[in-house]
Amino acid sequence: MANITLFAQTIAQLPRQTIRKIIREAQTDKHNKGYDTWSQLISMVFCQFSNCDSVRDISNGLKSATGNLNHLGISRAPSKSTVAYQNAHRDCSVFRDIFYRLYQHFGQQAGWIHGKFRFKMPLRLLDSTLISLTLSVYDWAHYTTTKGAVKMHTLLDYDCLLPEFVNITDGKGSDNKAAYDIPVNPYSIVVADRGYCDYSLLSHWDSNNVFFVVQHKDNIRYKTVRERLLPEKRAQDVLIDEEIELELPVAKKKYPKKLRRIAVWNEEHGFVVELLTNNFTLAASTIAAIYKARWNIEIFFRNLKQLLRIKSFIGTTRNAVEIQIWTALITMLILTWLKHIAKYKWAMANLVVSLRLNTFTKIDLNKWLDEPFTPPPEEPFLP
Repeated sequence: MANITLFAQTIAQLPRQTIRKIIREAQTDKHNKGYDTWSQLISMVFCQFSNCDSVRDISNGLKSATGNLNHLGISRAPSKSTVAYQNAHRDCSVFRDIFYRLYQHFGQQAGWIHGKFRFKMPLRLLDSTLISLTLSVYDWAHYTTTKGAVKMHTLLDYDCLLPEFVNITDGKGSDNKAAYDIPVNPYSIVVADRGYCDYSLLSHWDSNNVFFVVQHKDNIRYKTVRERLLPEKRAQDVLIDEEIELELPVAKKKYPKKLRRIAVWNEEHGFVVELLTNNFTLAASTIAAIYKARWNIEIFFRNLKQLLRIKSFIGTTRNAVEIQIWTALITMLILTWLKHIAKYKWAMANLVVSLRLNTFTKIDLNKWLDEPFTPPPEEPFLP
């Protein structure tokens, strides 16, 4: 049996020296009085692991691990006022930088292949999710006259199902406008729903050698340039495959090139999905399958909101809210990595619940991940 808690072994998966280098460069430990950025990071990850409702829960939860904190790199458990103060005042950008560095660290590991697509071009899923807030408490989170909210615009890497880029805006930010601030590498395929069917945005992607697959709006006006042949035997759900040009002068000015329009019958839900793309090489059935893969980002948002603490916050300032969002993303990255290296086929929900039940249990992490329900060996009976 291990002498280190399951939580401490999980934290040991992080490249501590790399994180401390980021902290030194950000200078967020300047003038700190014992509760440094590393301690705050561990406290907020513990908040996500243990589903803490308040700073009091974080403080008391870490105090209950007395004797095990040194394995986490923490000298002592913080008070609730210390956690609240630093969440309000320590720059949240350092946690954003830590997340991106961890994404690179874990993303470089071998074996991150998800699903059936094996393209030379990277596949990226783009969408946003709204996080509702109480306007009377979070008066900076402008959305409507009665409600507050922030929006998390996310570009998801399909191979590992982790965010390659996240942009947090207020709730009023529209998806198509915020997409300009999300960098997409050339010769990638970006997949998005109809909220991103903005002809200026599509032209922006096309001019940067980015392929897109988006669901088009119902009011599109176009003329057919050429009908493409449909496969005779395979992909019978593809109804239309054609090359089109936009008709309205304003739309044509925004996107003067030809587009490819594909209509696909969705047998499961009984409706037609109509897609636009600037890729004229891939088969229509492949384009349809690529758009179907977009559902993975909805699953990611669902897991983030249901399994981690991201719908209610322990601080009221914008900085505290963003720190909690970034540390939730860091926690999701850690959980996805544990799920990836485990031999047992964990469902994400089961993994999160099991970790919460065994946070301070002293058991070998790798063995527990591979054989979570194998009982420990019986100790010999000594009369």
